[in-house]
Amino acid sequence: MTAILWNRGAGLGLPGSAPGMRIGLFGGSFNPPHHGHRLVARQTLRRLKLDAVWWLVSPGNPLKDHSELAPLAARVAMARKIIDHPRVRVTGFEAARGFKTSFQTLHFLRNTLADRQFVWIMGADNLASFHLWERWQDIARLVPIAIYTRPGSARTAPFSPAAHALARFRIPEALAPTLAGRQAPAWVFLHGIMSELSSTALRAATATRDHYPQA
Repeated sequence: MTAILWNRGAGLGLPGSAPGMRIGLFGGSFNPPHHGHRLVARQTLRRLKLDAVWWLVSPGNPLKDHSELAPLAARVAMARKIIDHPRVRVTGFEAARGFKTSFQTLHFLRNTLADRQFVWIMGADNLASFHLWERWQDIARLVPIAIYTRPGSARTAPFSPAAHALARFRIPEALAPTLAGRQAPAWVFLHGIMSELSSTALRAATATRDHYPQA
């Protein structure tokens, strides 16, 4: 049994799992979480034939400004309100462990739960900047990666520096259901239903509404 148990109240533990499970790890600030995130979670759950998807609500992206970052507990609570699938769970366990990078998180999970099959899930907009992530090449060696298309990214993200560097490890989209069982590095680019929503746009809309309240 893992030393970190699921704590639904605090949201700072790991969701329950069992040996052999195929688990998608969907990390991000989720500031705020929205239905576009839910779409990605549900689509990857189905198309990668996963047993579960864990939303990893991070303390904050090192590459982003934290001045508008909502408290972790608030982001976890908002994400839970959006989730509508029994096999999708939300956790803020990275903060409890003091992790600041995705590499730390994945290294911990691979060593603590070595008998699970993890897949890292991220939007195609993140693939465009993946080469700027700390130890991004080591991340690619730790777990297979699923890239889900985002508006305006389908023609650019596959040609980003990281995509070029990992080109020989890309698998055809038709083989996406096999990704979790593959040895890393391996990745797939998933096309499909997209949402125009973005956390940045939602924060801007909220700020405008608060600054100019309706009569």
